[in-house]
Amino acid sequence: MRILLVGAGAIGGYFGGRLLAAERDVTFLVRPRRAAELAASGLTIRSKFGDATLPSPPTILAENLRDTFDLVLLSCKSYDLESAIDSFAPAVGPQTVILPLLNGMRHLDILDARFGRERVLGGWCLIAATLAVPSAVPSDDKREVVHMNDIHELAFGERNHVDPGASPARALGKEKEQGQLSDRVRAIAKVMQGARFDCSPNADALAGMWSKWVFLAPLAAGTCLMRATIGDIVAAPGGAELLLGLSEECSAIAASQGYPVTEELLQRSVARLTAAGSTLTASMLRDIQANAPIEADHIVGDLLRRRGKAPQGDRSLLGVAYTHLKAYEAGRTM
Repeated sequence: MRILLVGAGAIGGYFGGRLLAAERDVTFLVRPRRAAELAASGLTIRSKFGDATLPSPPTILAENLRDTFDLVLLSCKSYDLESAIDSFAPAVGPQTVILPLLNGMRHLDILDARFGRERVLGGWCLIAATLAVPSAVPSDDKREVVHMNDIHELAFGERNHVDPGASPARALGKEKEQGQLSDRVRAIAKVMQGARFDCSPNADALAGMWSKWVFLAPLAAGTCLMRATIGDIVAAPGGAELLLGLSEECSAIAASQGYPVTEELLQRSVARLTAAGSTLTASMLRDIQANAPIEADHIVGDLLRRRGKAPQGDRSLLGVAYTHLKAYEAGRTM
């Protein structure tokens, strides 16, 4: 299976590098600067699960893309989605499958409109990773993919439609009647097996995507609004209540869309969002601290658009956080 990995940043570099280390047929679609960097320094992964150094990994620039691929693995940020689509479009043939690893749901509508829903799987990853400059290197000409936690899961599957009005609402985190995996999902899983990360094929990818979103949105909204770690927010007066309120609002939105969160999953999420002393933050906060673009519309704004029966008006903590994020975008120094 020929795999085109769109992007070689923290996420694409990690999963693409692990696949390449397992001798899978992977090519990275990158911009000229990243191509030069990888050609000169290779792709390095630092992780508690084992380091890897891949000299001169295969790369291609958008203007040189001619052949089609079996799988396009999309790891860009949401604000780069439109340009990424234009860059990898020549690689999409009659049998190509597109597997996006973006957060939220908004990207699915965009990809469906361009390539057709039948080509686009649902997918998500659970990992904390960043591109970092080694301490011994005085410039950013060499960057390493640094895996920062003990989770490295890539999950994907077909996007089974759920109509809450026609069938019992399904619960995130609970065993469900999912049917059989499709042939193409099984084929992708077979290729990924043996690479040094957890591969989770799923017959109902939308449930998993909602599950991640219900945790990620409160994390991003809370840590960005307070410009602080979870531990520091919890230590402040009213901090835990703020995080709990954000979690409840996001859970209500999921329920209104036909994906209610089980009590077990909600308690796990709440435990992480209110853990005393936790150094956890969202990657969006790190982007703000670096004066970088952020995924405000994709992670927070789109949840508000899908609000359904969630709290409205002045009661919307998520709305306050979204206004804060958009104010940052308006004032960001380019």
